Amino acid sequence: MSTNPLISEPVKDLVSRLEAMTDDELFAIMNELEKASEAAEGEAAEEILARIALAESEIERRYPGRLLAPYRDWKQRQPLL
Repeated sequence: MSTNPLISEPVKDLVSRLEAMTDDELFAIMNELEKASEAAEGEAAEEILARIALAESEIERRYPGRLLAPYRDWKQRQPLL
């Protein structure tokens, strides 16, 4: 199992944390998960993709009908990404 807490923490704990995060924190987590998914293979990739889906769901819950537009907008405003 990965040593990255985003990947190794129980899903239930991740969901609770996502719900309590600010938008910036949520978007940063989504960005980290996307980067991790690019390097992962096999079961690890599947686990990361499942966690990305959880983050996507939280973004869509906060911004109904906007899909991931708020996250993409946030990424464009980040000079160091």
